[in-house]
Formats: sequence, C-alpha cells, structure tokens
Amino acid sequence: MTASQLKPEALATEPAKSLSQQQTQFFIPATASLHERRPRTLKHGDSFAVFDHSGDAIAGPGSPEGLYHRDTRHLSHLYLTINGSRPILLSSALRDDNAMLTCDLTNPDFAGDDGRVAVEHDLIHLRRTRFLWESAIHERITIRNFDTDSRTVTVNIGFAADFADLFEIRGMTRLRKGEMKTPVIGATDVLLAYEGRDARTRETHLCFDPQPQELTESHAAFEVTVPAGERRTLYMRIACERLDPQPGPFSRQFLKALRESMQSLKQARARGATVRSSNPLFDEVTRRSVADITMLSTDTEYGPYPYAGIPWFSTVFGRDAIITALETLWLDPAISRGVLGYLAEHQATAFDPAADAEPGKILHEVRHGEMAELGEVPFRHYYGSIDSTPLFVMLAGAYLERTADTAFITKLLPNIDAALRWIDEHGDRDGDGFVEYGRLTDQGLANQGWKDSHDSVFHADGSIARGPIALAEVQAYVYGAWRAAEAIHCTLGDAARGLDYGARADRFRDLFDAAFFDAQLGTYVLALDGEKKACRVRSSNAGHVLFTGLALAKRAEPVVRTLMAPASFSGWGVRTIASTEARYNPMSYHNGSIWPHDNALIASGFSRYGYRKEAAKIFEGLFAAATYVDLMRLPELFCGFPRRRAQGPTFYPVACSPQAWSAAAPLSLIQSSLGIGFDVAAAEISLCEPALPRFLDELRLYGLRVGDASVDIAFDRMGDKVVVKPLDRTGSARVVTIA
Repeated sequence: MTASQLKPEALATEPAKSLSQQQTQFFIPATASLHERRPRTLKHGDSFAVFDHSGDAIAGPGSPEGLYHRDTRHLSHLYLTINGSRPILLSSALRDDNAMLTCDLTNPDFAGDDGRVAVEHDLIHLRRTRFLWESAIHERITIRNFDTDSRTVTVNIGFAADFADLFEIRGMTRLRKGEMKTPVIGATDVLLAYEGRDARTRETHLCFDPQPQELTESHAAFEVTVPAGERRTLYMRIACERLDPQPGPFSRQFLKALRESMQSLKQARARGATVRSSNPLFDEVTRRSVADITMLSTDTEYGPYPYAGIPWFSTVFGRDAIITALETLWLDPAISRGVLGYLAEHQATAFDPAADAEPGKILHEVRHGEMAELGEVPFRHYYGSIDSTPLFVMLAGAYLERTADTAFITKLLPNIDAALRWIDEHGDRDGDGFVEYGRLTDQGLANQGWKDSHDSVFHADGSIARGPIALAEVQAYVYGAWRAAEAIHCTLGDAARGLDYGARADRFRDLFDAAFFDAQLGTYVLALDGEKKACRVRSSNAGHVLFTGLALAKRAEPVVRTLMAPASFSGWGVRTIASTEARYNPMSYHNGSIWPHDNALIASGFSRYGYRKEAAKIFEGLFAAATYVDLMRLPELFCGFPRRRAQGPTFYPVACSPQAWSAAAPLSLIQSSLGIGFDVAAAEISLCEPALPRFLDELRLYGLRVGDASVDIAFDRMGDKVVVKPLDRTGSARVVTIA
C-alpha cells in the first residue's frame, strides 16, 4: 500500500491538535539554562551521566542531572557533604579524552560547640575521581588532611533514584506510573528498584567501601579520621542493574575498570587520522571534537554508532548519525560503516502509521524507556524524518568512494535499493517529482526535516505552511542519493541502472531550479507547501543545495552572496533564518539560531563551487565561537545575535553539549578547507585548491589513510597560498595537489 492509498486524514496535512498542544508535545522546556549550569557529562554505551561542577546531581524541577540508562534516570540525586556542609569547589575538569571527571573540593569553616571557628577552611582537601564504564559510575573520594592536627570528619553521601523517563524530565506529564519497590539495604550496598507499567523492573545498585557507619535507603555516612598530612580513601559504585559481588578490593576493581575504559577510548581514537596545528586553541578544539565523537559513539554489532547528544538525545538518531558520519568520513570511515550497518538492519519493511514507517524508510529515532515501550510517545522505533532515507543512500555512496569496500556495499545493496524505491513510491506523495512529508499519525512530529520545530516552515508573511511539504534541502539529498546510486551501481557492475539514476539526477536539476530558485530573494526558497506555493524565506537550507551539488553553477554566486550577507551571516556563522524574515528570532531553536553542523555543510557546499574564501569565513566564525565555550566544545546551537567585538556568542539555554554533529563540524571544515578527496584504486589523496583560514599558519595530518596505505601531510600557509608537503608514508600512498 502506497501513501496515496492511505486515508486522507492519515497524511495529517491539517493539524490534528491545537497549536499550543503541538508546541508542547515534545518540547524541551527551558526552565533552567544548561549553559548556566555548565554540566559535566560522561557517557559509555547506552548510559550517560550529567553532574554539576562539584560532582553532585541536584534533584529538582527542570534539572537534567543524574545517571541515565536506556532513557531512564537511574540516579536523580547525589549530594556530598562534609560535617554537614557542602564543600567549597576548587576546580572541576574533564580529561581531554572525556575518560574521567575530577572535582577538587575543600572544607568550609567548621564551627565548634561554642559557635566559634574550630577548623578553618581549606585544611581538608577532597578529590572526587569518577568515570562511567559498563553502565556503572565508579568513584574514588580521597580525603587529605593539610592541618597540623589529626581530624575526624563526617562524609555524608545523599542519593535517590526517581526512575523517571527521559520524556518526563523533558516536561511531559504522565497520569499513571509504575511502582517503587521496597529498598534492599545491606551492610555495604543499597538496591533501589522500580516496577514499570511495561512489566520491566529497573534497578539502581549502590555499593560502598569501606562499610559506612550508617547506611539507609537515602544516604551513606562515613566517620573518617585522617591524621595530619595523611589521606584516606572512600569508594562508591552506582550501577544501573544489580551487580554480583566483585572479586578483590574496591581499589583494585576501580583501577581495573579505569584501565579498561581508557584503553577502549584510546583504541577508538587510534582508528582515525590525527590533526595538529600551529594554533594551540585550535588543537584543543579538534582534540575535544574527536574525544566527544568517541565518547558519544556506542559500539554495536555493526560498528561504532554516534548517539546524537547529551542529555536529551543520547540514543540512535538516523539523520544525526548519518550527517556525523559524512562529516568524519575522511578521517574515520569506521563510523560510517557502523551507521550504515545499523540503519540497514533496522530499515522499515512494512507500513506502521503509528511509527510513521513505510517500506524502505530509514529510522529517525529509537527509544528504550517505559513511555516508548507503552506507546505514550511514538519513538520506540520511529521513522518520522523525511531526509534520513536519501541521506542513507548518500552515505553509502560516499563510503564506497572513500574506502572501495565493495563487499560491504554489495551486502547493503538490497537496503540501498529499498531506500531508493521509498523515494519513488512513498517519498513523492503527489507525483510532482519532489519528496514531501506528511506525518501518518498526529502523535508524530509535525515537521520532519532537520528543522523540526512546529513553526520552522512558514511563508513570507509568517503564516505556518501546511503540508505535505517539500523542503529545499530534502530535494538536494534526493539528488545526492541518485548520484550515489549512479556510482554504486556502476561500480558494482550494473552500469545501465547506474546511468539511469544519473540521467534522473540531471533532469531533476532543471525541475528543482524552476520550482525553487527565486531571483528576487537571490536564493532558493525554504520549501513548497501542500498547494505548491513557495515559502519565500531566506534560510540556511539553501546552503545544503550547494552541499550535494544540486544547484546550477549560475546559481551558486547569488546563493553564496545571500547566505554571507549580514542578514544571514552573524559573524559567528550562518543563521538558520535571515534576520529579514517574519519569524526571525535569534533566541529560537530553528528560526534565527546558528547550528555548527548546518554551517559545516554550507561551508562544504561553498568549497564544492569554489567559494573557499567564504567557507574560510564560516570556519573562522565557528572556531572563534568555540574559544568562548566551556571545554572548547561547540554546542548543538547558539543564538543568532550579531557578533560583537571582544565578546563571545550568546548561548541557547537548553542546547545539548556534547552533540555529535556539532563535535564533527570542525573536522568537516578541515576537509572543506583542504579539498581532501580519495582515490583508493590509485592509492591517491587529492587536495583541491587547499586553503587555510587566517588563524592557522600550519596544519599537520598524521596517519591519513587511503586503502592499506597512510601518509602524514604538512600544510603551511604562505599568504593566500598553501604549500603542501608529504612528511612520511606507509605503503604506496600518493598526495596530489589540484590547483
């Protein structure tokens, strides 16, 4: 059954809910600014944790802090005190590789029985060393006495587990919940449990060493005597499941798990090339980018899969992972292989309106929490994105070009062909040649492009566009999918079919240009609505048309000029919507904000059409923004206010950080600047008109692989020119510069 055979109301071209209901359905409320909290995040596998700078998780309305596993919060409160007072924060730092969080604390003044200061501040030092490994937080608390007298202190650790579903924490209200089980309290451990309405029991197991003087369902208290100049150590493990007793002392268990965690991260980082430059700040940005992508990537049976972002999107997303893979493909092809393998295995094979699924469609999102299991949210296996499917084909073609891994792509060919059939049979809902979206259930997302806010697709007068909606960038991805299909089929021996896709892509360029290019705007329109009326809005979406090569050559100049005009380019990056448009709001999610991944794709499009100077301006803007951000970590987005001299960007209150496709943006910008390409058959790395932005005089790539060979390359900027010099190589790799 095709989409046209479904009942008209199933297409949901008219809103089935009030506007206020649509706005709040899956909205993330900004009751507190994540940037203000500057949380410290850890992740491994399907678990992640969010703490404040002191290493605590403070329970309260709007707080995202705690330990999560598969969309359930297993620890909602963690609070350390010494002698009844919260210690004073000295510093808080994540390792450069994200392996470990270290919080240095000290005592406040302690009063005696007479009310006078008995112990002055800054005499007792506490160091909390913590990491996340195999669904458990491992923590070592070292207490050191710098006083001249022995001191006895009470260290109290309060804790709680609310077992809240992530969507509850995001603001959704549940009328019915499961049942909290009676805590099981042992001499050194506490088991907290919750019986969900989905008949699943979720547990949090806290273990302590040494044995606390007092242990209840909500706190552990330790009386610790520390002689002058000496130290004592406490250990704590918080697991998202019941753990059997582990052999050996806690100290040995802690170090063993830490070694395994750090070794795993080291091996993942070693897969890709290494970037070094003459700018220490840029080196910090790239190190953090690689570390964040490594941390966010969960090992699956298909390979590494980058989860979208912390705290709201630490799960499988199709679109986000594909774009992250495209951004990092030149550096580490293993990510692309993992993404392609996972998404192929979970491709839709039948109609399921509740999940917005149609045969051949690629996943949008996977959730494992109680609300998803019960159908209270539609995201258990949800397919409501219009762009994941053509992007999947694009990534398959790009991966084949990068690696020449014909065996893997041959295995995926049925999935690739199913995705291509979806574009024809279900993507083009009305037969006009364009791919449109219209959700199959009013429980799903109303807008299904990457700008999926309720008000992100609108007309010049600000009125909301009604669907089915054909987005400009989705047509660009379809064009990219057909070009990829051309290359895949020609490479795998079906030249006739490949050339047919190539001919379709050629014809599509003219069809798209006639319908989407607006000479008066000087760019492509945002979208066509359900009546084929153009949404005459200047948006960043037009840059994606350049990214895939859909734009006619004569259109590139006006599109670049429009995107780099002050109305669109803030100085930090290109805004999602120009400041001239009716719904422009620099503090909105999609209508005037700046997204690093969006800008990375735009810069790639600029480079494709030869506008490297403009691409370099985007690179410079995003790098400058990163230098103002905690940990040099580009967030999911930031506000679109104009750049002001000697001031940093304005932050968006609930932006995820880290976010995979934002972390990958600086790496993508390197490729765009250097024009890096690969010819595996010739063992050749090509550099097309390489350029470096003004903040880089030198850049070095170490271990850049092509096939079984690798090469180290030096880039030195000499005025407007870049001198390229191979430094070392293994195998027969060649480096070719194309002027």
